Parts: sequence; C-alpha cells; structure tokens
Amino acid sequence: MTPNAARSADTPGPHTGWGWLPAAAFCAAYVLLDWASYIDPLHHLNITPWNPAPALGLLYLLRRGPGGPLVLFLAIVATDLVVRDLAASLPLILMLGALLAVGYSAIAVTMRRYVPDSGMFADRSGLAKWTAIVVFGALFNGLLFVSALVALGLISPADWHNAVLRFWIGDAVGVFVVFPLLWWLQDRPGRRIFRQAVLRLESVGYVGLVLAMLWLVFATGGAGESRYLYALFLPVVWAASRQGLLGAVFCSSLLQLGMLLAGALWDISTVSVFELQIRALLIAGVGFVIGTAVDEQRRAAAELKQSLRLAAAGEMAAALAHELNQPLTALAAYGAASELLVEKEGGSSQLRDVIRRMVGEAGRAAEVVRRLRDFFRTGATNLERFALSELIDAAAGPFREKAATRGYELRVGPMPETQLHADRLQIEVVLRNLLSNAADAVEARPAGSGRIEITAELLGGDQLCLRVADNGPGLATALLEGAFEPFVSTKSSGLGLGLAISRAIVEAHGGRLVAEPADHGRFALYLPIDPVKNSRHG
Repeated sequence: MTPNAARSADTPGPHTGWGWLPAAAFCAAYVLLDWASYIDPLHHLNITPWNPAPALGLLYLLRRGPGGPLVLFLAIVATDLVVRDLAASLPLILMLGALLAVGYSAIAVTMRRYVPDSGMFADRSGLAKWTAIVVFGALFNGLLFVSALVALGLISPADWHNAVLRFWIGDAVGVFVVFPLLWWLQDRPGRRIFRQAVLRLESVGYVGLVLAMLWLVFATGGAGESRYLYALFLPVVWAASRQGLLGAVFCSSLLQLGMLLAGALWDISTVSVFELQIRALLIAGVGFVIGTAVDEQRRAAAELKQSLRLAAAGEMAAALAHELNQPLTALAAYGAASELLVEKEGGSSQLRDVIRRMVGEAGRAAEVVRRLRDFFRTGATNLERFALSELIDAAAGPFREKAATRGYELRVGPMPETQLHADRLQIEVVLRNLLSNAADAVEARPAGSGRIEITAELLGGDQLCLRVADNGPGLATALLEGAFEPFVSTKSSGLGLGLAISRAIVEAHGGRLVAEPADHGRFALYLPIDPVKNSRHG
C-alpha cells in the first residue's frame, strides 16, 4: 500500500502569515542539504558528484508549497551565497539561480503531467517514466547550466564536457536516490508505512550487510577493482526482494551515505567520488526495478486471492438476494394493503406516514437486493447522472435521524458542485456501508462525544475524493488492507462482506476505495468524474 492515495495537498496553502513558514523551513533545509553534500566541487560551482538538494526542491514543487518556483529560486541563490565561494557578481548569481529554478520547475511540471502521484512508484511503467524524466531532465539542465557558465566565462570551453557530465551525474544520482526516500517520508501516512517496513529485526541484517560490504570494498583496498562492485548489490537486492521498493529505497540510501563516508574515511586513490556515484546510481536502479517488480507480483497475488474470495462472496450475496427477494416483496405487499385498510377505516396521519415510509423502504431494499444480485451475476450497473449533493443527502439522511438517539454528531463538509456518472443506488450503498461502520465505531465513545464527518474534494479536475472519517478507535495499520477481504470482520456479528462488496462496486466504476492510515477510522472513496460535463454544470 502506498500513501499516494491519501495525499490531498494538491492545492497550496495561504501565501501569507503562517503559510510562509513551510517556505522558510524549505529554504533552510535546502541550504543545509546542499552544504552537507558540497563534496569535491568543480571550480566552487554548483557542480558536485552528489547533489541531493534538487530532490527536495522537486518534492516542494510537486506538493505545490507556498511560493513554488520563486521560493526554490531564493533557496538556490542562498546556497550560492552561503555555501559556495563563487567568484561572480550578484546579478550573475541571480541569473544562474533563475536558470536552475526554471530547469527544476520544468522537471516538476513534466513529472506532474506524465507520472501521477498514485503511479509514480506503483509499477514498473511509472518507475520507468519517472526515471526517464529524472535522467533526461538532469542532462538538459546540465547542458543549459554549463553552457551558461562557459558563456559567462566562469569555466573554460575545454571543461565543458567534463562539467556537463559531472553536473548530470551529480543531479541524477542525488534525485534518483534521495527523492523516493523523501517521497515516503513527506507525510504521516507515508512515514507510518515506511517505519513499519524498516523497523523490523530483518532490517538489522540489511544494515549489517551494508557495513560488511562497504568494509570489504573500501577497507580492504579493493574499491578500484570492478569485481568488488558486485558485493555492493547484495544488500539492496536482498532488501528489495524481501520488502519491495521500500526495502530498496532504505538500503540504497544507506549505501549512498556509506559510500560517501567511506570515500572520506579511507584515502582511495584508485577511484574518485564521481565514479562512486555512478556505481550508486547503478545499484539504486537495480534495486528499484527489483523492488517494483516484487511489489507488482505481491499485488497481483493479493488481487487474485481477493478475486477468488470475492467470487465466493458474490455467490453468497446472490443466494442471499434470492432468498430475501420474496420476503421483501411480501413485506411491500402487506404494507400496501395496510395503506388501503387505513384509508378505508380511517387512521391518524402519523400512522399513514409510518406505513408509507415502511413501504418505501421495503421497495428500496428490494431494489438494492435486485441490483446487487445483477451486479454479482453479470457486473451490470445502471449508469445515470446525478448531483453529488443529492447522493450525500440520500446516503446521510438515515444517519442524521439516528445521530441524536445514538449519541454521535454527523458533520457534512462543503460539497463541490459536481455531477457523477455512476450507478447511484450502488454508490449510495457504498456510502451507507461506510457510514454504518463509522456509526458502529463511535458507539464505544462516551455519549455525545462521537463524531462522523463526510468531506469531498476535487483532485486534478477529473477525480472526486469522498472521505468518511470518525473519531472511533480506527484500524491498526496491519489490518487496513485485510479489512476489504471477504469474511473478515472486526465485529462479532458481522459477515465481513460489506467492505468487500463496496470495493468491488467502486472498482467496477473505475474508482478506488482505501482505508487510510490514521489515528481514527478514515476511508477514502475515489471516483472518476467527467470534467467536460462538470464544467457545464459548474
């Protein structure tokens, strides 16, 4: 599971007051990271064998931090003034800083366009696209930046080729190794998943093997011999094969730091820091490919298992639907007969209203059962266009009535004015199931302190995210994915079919239903929307 789906920071915060604190913190972190990696520079320029600061800058741009490219430009200029003894005037420093800020901004825009958050490290296709953008983006930046340095007379034309190669490798290695780590550590869900993956006894073995291989390669004097290079692959391959991409990211970061420290501790004349970085790039690349392949294989196995269990759940649901159909039809008929008797013999308006509502709910239940039966038999959906606000009102209505008597508060946040093209009844079933689970979760809280909240936001103009959150005990991280398996339930009276059926319905609509890591219960429902149709209704 990745935290990508749980991130909703697609819109920047306010650009005033406290909103600028993240920008100031970013600038400070950027300068500190650049200072820590200012190793073996070329002519005191921003050309080093390892340049991880742009990874932080790209993440800031992708998360649309306050100020965006302007803040990145200020951070780059600050590093030139604070870290480097650059023999250039302030206007030249500003011009070079602007050139780099534009280049990194172009890389960030390309990533956002071709590699969405949910697919950046989800599969080999996303990894390949991200890698190509990093490698060719770093090369383009290197050509542009070094050519500007030559034109300004800061380096000689004879050094152009060497400077471009060093800038390219330094930026590519810095971003390639550091960016995935920052990606996982940027928010609470990612940190929780990463921490759970690496804080295992097995991780001690990774660290030990990394130290052993570094000692073998460097302390024994074999760093300059290519046959020792393969030893450095062992810990990364092991971690990637065991823990997927997370293990590869963790071990690659350890090796990166270890190789730099080893190069500083031992005087190695046979290999340069630049050559070490090329090796680090190769090792990380192999680890990421293996880790992503392992993640894909595990997902495929989990999906197959889920499909088989869901098929069994579908058979049971279809059988239940068949058995329930007759009683519900009879209930509706008895209700209609009761209405006729009340009309003939007289009765209070309150009684007539109760009978009318009973008949309506019986008819609705029969329709839900029929549609679910058809869905599991043939995958049929009855698509229609409807407003999001109407869906929320219909799904939340029964729970508003129960909120006061059951001692919880139901809040509905502002809903975007958008329309959905889906099977309204099926999506309503999903929402009601999530609300029912939330209501059960807050029952254990003291009377009046339970809270359920429904929020919605548009993501990128073509996706809607609905969240149902409660302040109940929530699910342990280890149980998040298992919650969607058929016949798995935390309630003694539950069959464990509600979330499994809900996810199947949502995926049939091209969406996703996920349980997000949080201190309390929080489920996110992602549904595609038609931006063209919604622009007409907006």
